[in-house]
Amino acid sequence: MENVVLIVHLILALSLIGVVLLQRSEGGGLGMGGGGGGVMSGRAAATALGKVTWGLAAAFIVTSIALTIIAAENSAGGSVLDRLSGSAPAQDSAPSTDLGGGSLLPPSASDGPIVPQAE
Repeated sequence: MENVVLIVHLILALSLIGVVLLQRSEGGGLGMGGGGGGVMSGRAAATALGKVTWGLAAAFIVTSIALTIIAAENSAGGSVLDRLSGSAPAQDSAPSTDLGGGSLLPPSASDGPIVPQAE
C-alpha cells in the first residue's frame, strides 16, 4: 500500500512541476512576460491551468498526509532518542584495526624515531 501511494505521490509531484512550468508569468518576477497567441485566449488557459494546478496540489497534500500516517503506523512506537539512549553498542564488537603497530594515530614528537624490529 505504501509503495502505491508513494508512486502516486511522485507522479503528482512531477505533474505539478510540469503544470506550474506551463503557466504564463503574470508578474515581472524575472522580467519576462508571457507572449500572446494560441488556440485558447490567455485568460481561459490561465483559468484551466489554475484549476488543474489546484487539483494536483490538493492531491499532493492528501498523498503527503497519507504517507505520513502510513509511516507513523509502521514505526516502532518509540522515539529515535529513546533508541539511542537505551543501549549503546559495545566497543568490543567493533572489528579489530590492529595492523601490527598498535595505534593508528601518527607518532608524536615525544615517541622518538621509528626503528623497524628485526624478526
